[in-house]
Amino acid sequence: MDEEQIGVHIINGTAHGRVIVRMQFKQQWKRCRQWSERTTYHSNATRERKSSNADTGALSKIKERGKILVGVFSDKPPFGFTNEKGELVGFDNDLARRFAKDLLGDESKIEFVVVEPAGRIPYLQSDKVDLIVANMTVTDERKEIVDFTNPNLKVTTQVLVNDQSGIKSLADLKGKKVIVTKGTTADIFFTKKYPDVELVKFEKNTESLQALKDGRGDGYAQDNFILLAWARKNPGFALIPEKLEKEAPIAPAVKKGNTELRDWVNQELETLGKEKFLLQLYDKYVKDELGPDVSPDDIIVEGGHWK
Repeated sequence: MDEEQIGVHIINGTAHGRVIVRMQFKQQWKRCRQWSERTTYHSNATRERKSSNADTGALSKIKERGKILVGVFSDKPPFGFTNEKGELVGFDNDLARRFAKDLLGDESKIEFVVVEPAGRIPYLQSDKVDLIVANMTVTDERKEIVDFTNPNLKVTTQVLVNDQSGIKSLADLKGKKVIVTKGTTADIFFTKKYPDVELVKFEKNTESLQALKDGRGDGYAQDNFILLAWARKNPGFALIPEKLEKEAPIAPAVKKGNTELRDWVNQELETLGKEKFLLQLYDKYVKDELGPDVSPDDIIVEGGHWK
């Protein structure tokens, strides 16, 4: 119903009276529409300013605090682990230190928060950390609840078994016990797609590896480069050639909606790519762990460019 139709319904009396009242009604209608448009404009502008302020405040908050809070692993060599001096080091942890240096001017302006796989997303959501740099594989499900930066690594998930077990394929795992670390992509994969496999779950990667070594499971499903590095130091184990899923990117993650920090990390990865910084970290931490048969191009994503 438009203004003229409304005018006809509310007006009684003479034709002259109807004309005058209708003119008055049109003027009032016009003023109401103008007021409504102004109110909508200012309301939208306010929402945009609030959204912008929340977004642009991410880096300011870190700078005002004087340090960046980063969630990392402490038991996943060569990417995040504790050395003999009790220091948190590794490919991921050194990358996080470089972030602190380039953002805050000093690599020591960082607070490492040790996380387990299942705790990575909750720690972001509860603001216990600003950033996760802890071997987090990008999946569609995770992208719904956190924001990923561009990738820094690539991975496939496989299963490590005792080389005397006779297990040669994923089909051979039916009715077997498979060890997983809670919250990992391997845990999610087997839970969804292999109901006939009994999962033995642990909180830490080190606990899962020890369980495999002790024979408490028939295999351990994990990122292939973690398994390769461990198997080189622990003879008697072999990877099932079959991969659980296709190759996937690994990337740092931020709280959902924190586009400012995400974009800063993306630009940082682009800059670091020009100096081959990830290759330097690979040579320092990963090369000897995986051996000469593995190419760095199979592991790192320099500059954040996923191909």
